[in-house]
Amino acid sequence: MKKTLGTVAAAMAVVLMTGTFAFAEYALAGVANFPYFQLGCLIVGGMVIISLKHKYEKMYTGEVAGVFALYTVLIALFTNPVIETIKHIVG
Repeated sequence: MKKTLGTVAAAMAVVLMTGTFAFAEYALAGVANFPYFQLGCLIVGGMVIISLKHKYEKMYTGEVAGVFALYTVLIALFTNPVIETIKHIVG
């Protein structure tokens, strides 16, 4: 039961972070420049991390959430809308 509960909590964290990424990118870029490829990479990465959490019981849920949060930030940094925003702020 503890293994399943930890996996469900990690899955909820992944879904919330993916939803936040999608909302932020849509608000920043709109439909025309939405990064669908990066969203797909984020979904596949989330599924891999959830399957690792389910397979290895010694992984803490906080670790999984932290790893996925860092992965989400990494994916977000390499989207075109974020790069354009950083160029606008710097230049």
